[in-house]
Amino acid sequence: MMIDPNKIVSISEANQNFSRVARMTEKHGELYIFKNNKPKYKVVDLENDTTVEMTDDEKIDFVAARILKLYRPAFEELAK
Repeated sequence: MMIDPNKIVSISEANQNFSRVARMTEKHGELYIFKNNKPKYKVVDLENDTTVEMTDDEKIDFVAARILKLYRPAFEELAK
């Protein structure tokens, strides 16, 4: 398995700085956490990963959250 070195973090780094892991996952779409110098875990951005199957309701929730995040200022203005 070939893994892009930019998508690798150690398990200790993931444990100490998960917000960094989350940002890296958002940037790259996926991230690998290594334990004892071997890939142990794969972290994926569910909004952009096509291999995870979701129910229609789950898909609607994800799309709604994305739209709300993108257009939040407009919704806040309309709510006044």
